Amino acid sequence: MLIPSNVCFYNYFPGIIYILVIMLILNKTVQVFFKPSKRKVDGFLRSFNFHPGTLFLHKIVLGIETSCDDTAAAVVDETGNVLGEAIHSQTEVHLKTGGIIPPVAQQLHRENIQRIVQEALCASGICPSELSAIATTIKPGLALSLGVGLSFSLQLVDQLKKPFIPIHHMEAHALTIRLTNKVEFPFLVLLISGGHCLLALVRGVSDFLLLGKSLDIAPGDMLDKVARRLSLIKHPECSTMSGGKAIEHLAKQGNRFHFDMNPPMQRAKNCDFSFTGLQHVIDKIIMQKEKEEGIEKGQILSSAADIAAAVQHTTACHIAKRTHRAILFCKQRDLLSQSNAVLVVSGGVASNLYIRRALEIVTNATQCTLLCPPPRLCTDNGIMIAWNGIERLRAGLGILDNIEGIRYEPKCPLGVDISKEVAEAAIKVPRLKMKI
Repeated sequence: MLIPSNVCFYNYFPGIIYILVIMLILNKTVQVFFKPSKRKVDGFLRSFNFHPGTLFLHKIVLGIETSCDDTAAAVVDETGNVLGEAIHSQTEVHLKTGGIIPPVAQQLHRENIQRIVQEALCASGICPSELSAIATTIKPGLALSLGVGLSFSLQLVDQLKKPFIPIHHMEAHALTIRLTNKVEFPFLVLLISGGHCLLALVRGVSDFLLLGKSLDIAPGDMLDKVARRLSLIKHPECSTMSGGKAIEHLAKQGNRFHFDMNPPMQRAKNCDFSFTGLQHVIDKIIMQKEKEEGIEKGQILSSAADIAAAVQHTTACHIAKRTHRAILFCKQRDLLSQSNAVLVVSGGVASNLYIRRALEIVTNATQCTLLCPPPRLCTDNGIMIAWNGIERLRAGLGILDNIEGIRYEPKCPLGVDISKEVAEAAIKVPRLKMKI
C-alpha cells in the first residue's frame, strides 16, 4: 500500500519500524551525489514518504544556499521558526589551497548538496510535499557555485510542483535581522563580507537604495589576503582559522600604534569604500619588516600581531566613517527616523567584534540603534535564504510558477543606486574618537 507523502508514518506502523526505515534511508542517501537523474530525484523524494510530519497550514520554505564556499539548506516557517538546517563548510579545504578555487568549490557543492538538503528536511520533521515554496540563491556569487544550487533546486521544483523563489544573496543578508528582531522598514544596512561591502537603505522586502559600495575589493577579501601574506596559517594559534578570524584573534595581542596607517578615501565625501590601497600599504610594511628581521617570505614576523592590530583598526575606522556619513545623509533627507533609526550590520565581517565596537561609537553619536544577527547568521547560511523566501511569499514578490529561462547571475547590483546623489551632498562627518 502506498502511503500519501503528507501522512505520518507512525499512524500506520510502530515507531521502532519507522526508526529502522529512516536509518536505512539515511545510509542509502549518503552515496547519492549532485546532478541526479530524474529517477534519482524520484528516489530522493520517495525517501520522505515515511517521514513523520504534521500537516502545516501556514507558509514553510526550503532555502538553499551555494553562492560561494558553503553548502547550506534550511526549512523555516512564516513565524520565524527554524524547523531544520544543515551546512557543509569548505573552509578547511580552502585554507590548504590558500584561497577559494571555484572548480574545487563547485565539486564540493556537487558532492554535498543532496545530503545537506536531505538533512535539513529530515531535521525539520516535514515532508517535501508540505513545503510552500523552494527559495535558492541565484545572484550574486561564484558562477560555478551558483550553478550547482540552481540546477539542484530546479529539479526539486519540477518534481514537487512547488513555486520557486530566486533569491538575491545580499537581500537575504539584509533581511535576516527581521527573523531575529522586530525591525520595521525603513532601516539602514551595512553588508560586509569576503565578497561584498555596501551601504543601503532598506525601504521594503525588495526596495533598496544603494548609498555606497566598495570600488575594488571587499574588506573580508582584503583581510584574508593580509593573513596569507603574513602566513598566519603557520601560526600555532591561527592554523585552523579563516584569514579574517586569524587577523581578529592576533590583533588582540598586538599594538596598533606601532604602525601608522591612514584610512582610505579620507577626502572623498561619499559612502563608497576602497581596500586595495590599504592592502598595498600593508604589503610594503610586511616586506620592510621581513628585511629588518632578516626572514624569508612565508615565515612569521615577530611584529605580526602589531600589523594585524593596525590593519584591523584602520579597516574599522574606514567602515565607520562611511557608515557615519550614510546615517547623516539619510537623516538629512528624512529617509530615516530622527530619533529611533536602526543600523543593521550583517555579512561575515559583521562577526568581527572590533569592527562592531567602532560602529557602536558611530551609532551612539547619531542616536541610532545598532543591530546584528547572531554570528552564525552573519556568515552564509540556508536560514537567511529560507527567511527571504518567507518575506517574499508574504509580500507576494518574485514567486515563480514557471521556471523556464531562470539563470544565475554572478554579478548583480542591489536596488537603485543613488551613490552619486550621496556624493553630491558632500556631507562632512564630525571627527569621532575611536577608543576601542
